[in-house]
Amino acid sequence: MKTSFLFLNVFARQSAFLLLFPPRLCFLIILYISGTDERSRLIRRTLVRYLNASSVLLTRSVSIVAKKRFPTFNHLVEAGLLTKEEFTYFEDLNIQYAKYWVPLVWFTKLVDQAKNESLFKDPSGGMKQIMDELMNFRDKQAKIWAFDYVSVPIVYTQVVTLATYMYFVGCLFSRQFLDPAQKYENYVADIYIPIFTLLQFFFYVGWLKVAESLINPWGEDDDDFEVNWIIDRNMQVSYAMVDDMSNQNPGLEKDRYWDEHDVQLPYTQAAMEAKKKPNLDHLGSTMNLRYEVKAVSQATFRNRNLTKAGRPTGGA
Repeated sequence: MKTSFLFLNVFARQSAFLLLFPPRLCFLIILYISGTDERSRLIRRTLVRYLNASSVLLTRSVSIVAKKRFPTFNHLVEAGLLTKEEFTYFEDLNIQYAKYWVPLVWFTKLVDQAKNESLFKDPSGGMKQIMDELMNFRDKQAKIWAFDYVSVPIVYTQVVTLATYMYFVGCLFSRQFLDPAQKYENYVADIYIPIFTLLQFFFYVGWLKVAESLINPWGEDDDDFEVNWIIDRNMQVSYAMVDDMSNQNPGLEKDRYWDEHDVQLPYTQAAMEAKKKPNLDHLGSTMNLRYEVKAVSQATFRNRNLTKAGRPTGGA
């Protein structure tokens, strides 16, 4: 039980890997700030730069890999994630706590500024959509921060390890057969392979070893997150979405299956070997079910209901 709890706790920390991707906000940015002028383009790129700057500020606080890549805040300026003016504002904020959320404040103010400049098209509550998604992004960052702040206690891993190995030490003695040379009364030696004990050992110790190797997913081991890949991927994809593709609208044309009703995508020769015959006659699990239906008269139906209600079925 303790081993499975430790494993689930570590796995929850591993799932935080999925929380660092901001493309949903990028979709909303290009939807509501869709101008082709230089000012609109500048606002779009600045917004995604704030998102990436916030993510990098967070990861360098929890990951040694990101910390080595950006050892000081000046390195964020050199990397183009912050301007010198923004860095000054960031440094002037004199608080003793983490400040990875500061670019998100600038994000909020810039969206409001775009709306005041009539560059933000808001016909159907677009401002609320962007802010809701920003709050979702901020909550995910807080979850990662909480995982780093509230780490798995070292004493808990020690207790789980000790309990697991002591359990199998007990199994080693308790599940052995007695010595036939002692001639115990009513006892016959039963020598067998302890299959279930072996399965328990493989599962419990396997869980324990996996949890130990994944307990800090932000490190430098081979099984840890590719933090630098996440940072580079987010930068390239977000800029491509809000800049290169923001005004990319392919022309409309009829698809190749325009006049066909039975649409079949082509197969390559290699894929034909794995092609299976489709089950075209499947209409549902109970569609072909057959059973006898007997007609029931209204009088019989009425008498049954009266009987269930505890009332007499005869005349008054």
